[in-house]
Formats: sequence, C-alpha cells, structure tokens
Amino acid sequence: MATQTATAQRTFSFLRIAIILQTLTIFLQAVSAGLLLTASYGETLHSIGARVMYGASMLYLLAAVLAWKPGGGSPRPIWHASGFLVLASVQVVLGIAHVPPAHLPLGVLMFGLSVLALARPRRPLV
Repeated sequence: MATQTATAQRTFSFLRIAIILQTLTIFLQAVSAGLLLTASYGETLHSIGARVMYGASMLYLLAAVLAWKPGGGSPRPIWHASGFLVLASVQVVLGIAHVPPAHLPLGVLMFGLSVLALARPRRPLV
C-alpha cells in the first residue's frame, strides 16, 4: 500500500510539473511575441519557444497518461491534455501560416486554459 501511495504521489507531482512547464512556456511565448516587434532576435526566440511549448504540451499528455494508467486515477486529465495538444498543433500551423488574427487570440486562450489547469485543485491519486 505504501508503494502504491508513493507511486501515485510521484505521478501526481510529474503531472503538476508538466502543467507548470506548459504554462510557463506559453507565457514566454507571449513575451517573445512582443520581442518580434522590437528586437531583431524576436523571431528566432519565438520560433524556438514554439518548439519548446509544443514539447511541453506533449509532456503534459505523457504525464496525464502516466498519472492515469499506473496510478489508477481519472482519465479526465488525458482528455484535457489531448485537447491542449490539438490547440497547440493548430497554434503552430497558424503561426507558420502567418495568420495573426487567429494566432494571437488562440495563444491567449491557451494561456488562460493552462492557468486554469494549473489552478484546478488536485488531490494525489491515492
């Protein structure tokens, strides 16, 4: 029983860290978007940040799966993480296509949803 509790606590912590990382990377994308307007290196920074943000979204999905399967938790975080990965994919496509009227509001929505996921009260999966 103690081993199962420790495993559940670790998967809960991993999920929490993944959401924090995702939220932070989206915030940094907003900062680098501002740099696009003011600095020569803004585009490079935003491009690199997009890759990191996408990786953070994939990490969130992995963490959600690991929290569910071995920990026996709810599959709901998997649906949230999957939806977020879809939004991140659309965001990347819109950014590459240079469609700011859709890219910018979607970025704001993603940041808001990520903050909500971060603020959602969670209990360890025990």
